[in-house]
Amino acid sequence: MRVSTLGFALWALAVLARPQTPGQTLTGTVGNDTIAGSSSGPDKNGKYEISGIGIRADFIAYGASISNLFLNDSAGVERDVVGGFDNASYYSVDRQHPHFGGVPGRYANRIKNSSFVIDGTTYNILPNDNPLPPDHPEGVDTLHGGPNGWDWRNWTVVAHTSNSITFSITDQDGDQGFPGEVVSYVTYTLGNMTWDIRMVALATTKVTPIMLSSHTYWNLDGFANNNTATALNHSLWLPYSGERVGVDSILIPTGDILSNQPGSVNDFWSTPKQIGANFSNPDLLGNCGENCTGYDNCYVNNLRHEGTYDWREQEVPVARLRSAWSGIQLDVFTDQDAFQVYSCGGQNGSMALKNTQGLSDVSDRPRTIQQYGCVVLEVQDYIDGINQPQWGRGKKQIFEPGGDPYVLQASYRFSLNDTMMGLLGPGSG
Repeated sequence: MRVSTLGFALWALAVLARPQTPGQTLTGTVGNDTIAGSSSGPDKNGKYEISGIGIRADFIAYGASISNLFLNDSAGVERDVVGGFDNASYYSVDRQHPHFGGVPGRYANRIKNSSFVIDGTTYNILPNDNPLPPDHPEGVDTLHGGPNGWDWRNWTVVAHTSNSITFSITDQDGDQGFPGEVVSYVTYTLGNMTWDIRMVALATTKVTPIMLSSHTYWNLDGFANNNTATALNHSLWLPYSGERVGVDSILIPTGDILSNQPGSVNDFWSTPKQIGANFSNPDLLGNCGENCTGYDNCYVNNLRHEGTYDWREQEVPVARLRSAWSGIQLDVFTDQDAFQVYSCGGQNGSMALKNTQGLSDVSDRPRTIQQYGCVVLEVQDYIDGINQPQWGRGKKQIFEPGGDPYVLQASYRFSLNDTMMGLLGPGSG
């Protein structure tokens, strides 16, 4: 099968499976195949806008990234609640950007020793994490697909409507050391205060690992809270996450699945709590790596024990993030079995806020993202599952030509809740 034909089939799977608004036109190109219609193209800042009811967003081709997401807070003030840059061109210029809003791939999160084994063959991929000079200056592990992972590359816009956009990428055999070609499509759709994500990827030539995610940096105050520059005031609830993946001091899985005991620093399941609630607890030191205080942890979504379930029918989200200051609440629903939470401990005040963010009055506060000024929520599968066969993640992470595609689906549902009842779970507010 020609790649262009395969690309068109995947594009159809990714685009046509989503709801369409009457009168919308699908636009774009896949390889040499042209889809009927004409795209309005990006704006002067290189961004593609889509909108829904009570929500609008901007996306860029670099990394298939979200760069702006606008919602009104409980006072009716519009807030841009995700990290990013004002102009799309800056994403490739600033090589220090921390995967702002992009799709890490072909394998999200960390791969131990930058290697894995498939069908008895060991594959060594490019390292880019945990440098160990002088012998390993580039690193001893691989993070988010390597030094030139998918969120460092320009994708192709193959469809753009008033409420949806689809990006595509073809990852060649051997790129970053991964075996086989992979063709992937990512569709973002806005609805009634909702942001829906659908990621599809297909191994076309060889058996290969695939695991994707959305690496969005959230601050539901739009970085405009006059009381704090951090997101530690946000409450987080992970009602199904009584367990987490155990990691060593450099955040590489040990193979253990650990219990999040009620009342412990990693307990976000028994009751919602502020992200900063335990920052004075000595147990939090080292929780996100050696000498790191905070969170960079993979929590397990224990939904499977309930038997067959449809994630779209779940009444309770896998995660709820909420700010009492803005009143904005985010509920995350997904078909993925794990959930990475990063409390932005690596931010050092060097990343500038966008013009659409920050305090509107004259302030001495720097217009930058401060340490703990955001939180990253990543729907995904178990990190480094390809090196942990005892977890049984093979069917979720290893894909072959002619087999089932990799699919990730998630729905981010927003609401306004300016009462403390928002901390209490479903049915509140």
